[in-house]
Amino acid sequence: MTTSTSQNTHETDTANNASCTTISTILTLAIPTFGQLIAEPAFVLIDTAIVGHIGGQALAGLSVGSTIVLTVVGLCVFLAYSTTTQVGRLLGAGKRSEGLEAGIDGLWLAGIIGVVVSVALFVIARPLCTAMGAQGSVLHNAVDYVRAVVFGIPGMLLVYAANGIFRGLQKVRITLIAAMVGAILNTLLDLLFILGFGWGVFGSGVATLISQWLMAVVLIVPAVLWTRAEGARLRPRLSGVLNSAGDGAVLFLRTLALRACLVANVVLATHMGVEVLAAYQVVNSSWNFVLNMLDAIGIAGQTLVAAQIGARKEDEAMRLTRIAGKAGLCGGTVIGIGLMIAGWCASPLFSQSTEIQHLLTVGMVVVGVTLPLAGWMWAVDGILIGAGDYRYLALTCAATAAIYVPCLAAIGRICDAIQASSALRMALLWLAVNLLFVGLRAIFNGFRIGTSTWLHIRMHLLSAVK
Repeated sequence: MTTSTSQNTHETDTANNASCTTISTILTLAIPTFGQLIAEPAFVLIDTAIVGHIGGQALAGLSVGSTIVLTVVGLCVFLAYSTTTQVGRLLGAGKRSEGLEAGIDGLWLAGIIGVVVSVALFVIARPLCTAMGAQGSVLHNAVDYVRAVVFGIPGMLLVYAANGIFRGLQKVRITLIAAMVGAILNTLLDLLFILGFGWGVFGSGVATLISQWLMAVVLIVPAVLWTRAEGARLRPRLSGVLNSAGDGAVLFLRTLALRACLVANVVLATHMGVEVLAAYQVVNSSWNFVLNMLDAIGIAGQTLVAAQIGARKEDEAMRLTRIAGKAGLCGGTVIGIGLMIAGWCASPLFSQSTEIQHLLTVGMVVVGVTLPLAGWMWAVDGILIGAGDYRYLALTCAATAAIYVPCLAAIGRICDAIQASSALRMALLWLAVNLLFVGLRAIFNGFRIGTSTWLHIRMHLLSAVK
């Protein structure tokens, strides 16, 4: 009996040690990944803080313009996700050279997409801003921002693809360095262009453009050097580019559905008035910022699970999934508390208007209370992406959009009917975002990981390909 008890104790200690080691590994990957992820949201947050002191019209215009740019760029986030998954799996299978070549294919695809998107967006900037509900000086500021930043999009997408390479290699410190360099440069250029030269929102866009291209250079050069050192090819492979595009097509549909929901948020905020829209810009920038903390946990889990799938270790992949979900929940709780404190204390940093300050405090508190749910959902979402479960994610995100957008429209009509105050409108908008938009995705993802069916399917597909 004593021997049995001792054995059980030993097994428990071993399991606990394994869990602690896994959490340590997740944090080792997640912290630098977070630094990389916050680059774009940090640029917008810094822009928001500086532009907010110009006036409410400029801040509202930045909200519309940055939403369009972030939506377009966000639709291409598959460049990072699919590259991470491909590189991680190939490295897990011991195919380092092939993994690096897959990453280079992702870079070529990012460059092609970036050029095409930049030209198209420059041409249709005004109609897009008008469709978002912008008018007068808000429209002028929004168009200025889009046209200033638009040719930085190729740099943004190259950063996405390069980050996918380094995540798959589990060498994420360099992504942190690139993000820090970009953020510092963006802040300095913002102060120079917006306040020094008086360029306003246009200066904000130019600062972001320059910073994004610098980040791209910082990441692409070492990626190319490491690929060459491994003897892997740098030339584009049509089959590899098409393979990246094939994975990306399904992820694109997933992201398109999610971005439709986020654009609907801005449309409703625009309908609710300039003050609500200006406050929404601040809260949304903060929300995107903290979500990238949570996404860093998901991407760390994605990288680790992809490697275990490539090595055909199903039990270990399931264990990592459970641990990553718990880490996301705990992270959401801690970060949510910090966000609520920031909402109470930091509102004067973003606007001189007491009305806008009050509204953004309301939004921050709502987001902070509901952030633990987002933390768990984002972690599990990253795991499913790492497993290549793209079709399921695309279908469930489309279902989420089909439910969410009509509900959002109904909230707008109800607020108009009862003549709701701006504070109530702000609270309902962010409750919808975090309980409907995030909550529906959490339910779908929870059903998926409730069993190991998704993992069996992926293992079977990999065996078939092999």
